[in-house]
Amino acid sequence: MKPHNTRILLPLVAAIVGGAIATAHANPTMSERYDLANAQVTLHVHDFLDEDELTTLRLVGQNEEALALFLPEGTGGFGALAVAPADGFIRQGMPAESAVALSDLPDIDRAKAAAIAECNSLRSGGRACEVVLEIAPR
Repeated sequence: MKPHNTRILLPLVAAIVGGAIATAHANPTMSERYDLANAQVTLHVHDFLDEDELTTLRLVGQNEEALALFLPEGTGGFGALAVAPADGFIRQGMPAESAVALSDLPDIDRAKAAAIAECNSLRSGGRACEVVLEIAPR
């Protein structure tokens, strides 16, 4: 199956979750897990993510409609979102060009590797891309 590549559309995510805002605190070693009906989402909290980026990622991890932007319903595959630390996830209200979400891959290791490779090919410089979200079917 061909991987599904989705550009994250921040305005659509905001509309789906009703603009809800939560307080986020960066901790570079922390991971958070969210269990949805059809997916388990792991958010990796990196020190380069700001509060708005973490809030958006948490909302995606906890909302099936927002998550569908990353892992379309019915694919049953694994997915990952990689972000370049220097570029960030959201810039000027829109996803950074290098933020890459891939889904419909056969396992989480391939999903992470593919998202990182694509992100690294698009990043503007700085440190290599890192995975911020992992998505596994349930």
